[in-house]
Amino acid sequence: MLFHSTYGLRPAVRQAADRLRAAGHTVWTPDLFEGRTFDSAEEGMAFKDEVGKDELLKRAVLAAAPYSERGLVYAGFSLGAAVAQTLALGDDKARGLLLLHGTSDIAPNASVDSLPVQLHVAEPDPFEPDDWLTAWYLQMGRIGADVEVHRYRGAGHLYTDPGLPDYDEEAAEATWRVALGFLEELGTA
Repeated sequence: MLFHSTYGLRPAVRQAADRLRAAGHTVWTPDLFEGRTFDSAEEGMAFKDEVGKDELLKRAVLAAAPYSERGLVYAGFSLGAAVAQTLALGDDKARGLLLLHGTSDIAPNASVDSLPVQLHVAEPDPFEPDDWLTAWYLQMGRIGADVEVHRYRGAGHLYTDPGLPDYDEEAAEATWRVALGFLEELGTA
């Protein structure tokens, strides 16, 4: 289950899903913004705030529910990573969590049983500062997640999206190489 960023379900998300499918994975790309896409992060964030966090999570849960019995790997870009994390930590059948460019708060009562988690994030990243990432990493470990973090020095926040100024081809290719290995280890191919 691959969730889009605050830009909406852009071509880059579909291309990422196609790349994962080409490697043998079944991928769903729910549209949490119901067809809306944005040219700037600010516009997308304004729309996200207008819709509201609870409604977006409801849409995500409804999108994942028909497939969750299979043991999903949740994944997402930036805002979508935050959504994926929330769903994965609440789904005892989750097989893994792949976070691209983002994390989220961790519920105080969250607990997982050695959930494999892989995070790919720019270094530095204005949305994922070092202090936050350190605290997030430690908290994820405390709740039982098996976390690995990959940082990409000099890359922009959404460096895997070729349609955005943040795009960094070298960092993006390294991310996909590592992420595909992670998914293969989970046995999702």
